Amino acid sequence: MTDNTTSNAVLMQFAKWPEEGRVKTRLMPALGAVGALEAHLELTLAVLDNLCTSGYPVQFWWDRELENPPREAESIVRNLEGAGLEQRFQEGKTLGDKMMAALGHSLQSCSRAIVIGSDCPSVDPQYVRDAIACLSESDVVLGPSNDGGYVLIGARRVVDGMLDGIEWGTERVMDQTLARLKDSGLSVRLLEPRWDVDEPEDWERYQSLR
Repeated sequence: MTDNTTSNAVLMQFAKWPEEGRVKTRLMPALGAVGALEAHLELTLAVLDNLCTSGYPVQFWWDRELENPPREAESIVRNLEGAGLEQRFQEGKTLGDKMMAALGHSLQSCSRAIVIGSDCPSVDPQYVRDAIACLSESDVVLGPSNDGGYVLIGARRVVDGMLDGIEWGTERVMDQTLARLKDSGLSVRLLEPRWDVDEPEDWERYQSLR
């Protein structure tokens, strides 16, 4: 039986606003700016569906607050509002800052919190449940990705600086994160590796599995 009480855990989906030329830029050589934007929208909604299916409460965290959200975001916003999901805004300069802020905020009211990116359709509902279960015994859980990063990070405890000094967007992200967590005195559990969609071959893989 899945432990999915509201106060127990929360899933936080991180996403960029869908803006042409600003999202999935590494797909643009193959798909063009419009195609990359459409891929971003499709991936975001696919991840959202997986998270909602997991049975845990879901929050949606936009990359920044905008006075006038782009028209292209309407399909996402409509889904969020239809499902009654809370929308929040990431805070901080680096990805590490943003994830730390979100985890710290959620752990004030929940015992476990997980951040998932919007380009990780391989994070299926059971994978999320496994991550939550790992936090019963470890301070932090990571879902490794095949490119040297990770598709999710979850925590039951955070320590200032535990995600500082990470070279985001490089193949060193996982190794550097593990070193920082060890230095911070946190116990870590690793899930099985998954893949995200960054390059054209990743998109082709995703399309072949639909």
